[in-house]
This record gives sequence, structure tokens and C-alpha cells, in this order.
Amino acid sequence: MATKTYSKTITDTQVMVQGIKDNQEVLSKRQIDGAFADELQTDVDTCIALNNEQETLKAKLKSKTEELDKAMAAMNKKSSEARKIIKLDMPQSTWREFGIEDKR
Repeated sequence: MATKTYSKTITDTQVMVQGIKDNQEVLSKRQIDGAFADELQTDVDTCIALNNEQETLKAKLKSKTEELDKAMAAMNKKSSEARKIIKLDMPQSTWREFGIEDKR
């Protein structure tokens, strides 16, 4: 059985709140009344706000990850160029000074 998404769970709970409000007479015998429905609706509203905030953060994270990937690519390109030049122009015994662990 697949787990429900946040949005599906929120939607299902909103339907439940309306059902509770529409059937208070029967459900109030077991303390599922208007006050309970109002509390549940408050929980739904909180979850909606948090879910929206989370989606915004996911979008920002994706954007920042793309920015980081571009910066890493530029850094790696320059580092690779420097590595080649160092290995050509510097004695192998000094490579560690540049963070190069290669043996040749």
C-alpha cells in the first residue's frame, strides 16, 4: 500500500472536517463535535501553511543546488588546468604542496 502525499492527506482531512460538521448530531455522542471539527480544521490550516512553506524551500534548494553545480564545474575546470600545469612544471616531490597525491 502506497503512502499518501501530504496534499492528499490534507484534502482527505478537509473532507472529513466537513463530514463531521454535517453530522454533528450523531458524532457528538462520542465527543466528535463542532469544537473537535474546529480543532481539526486548525490542524489542517497549519499543515497547509507548513506544506506551502516546505514547497517554497524545496524550490529554493533546487535553485541553490543548480547554482552550486555551476560554481563547482567552474572550480573543477580551473583546478584541473592548474593540476596539469603543476604536474608538467613542478618536480613530483613538490606535488603534495599543491594537494596532488598522484605518483605520476
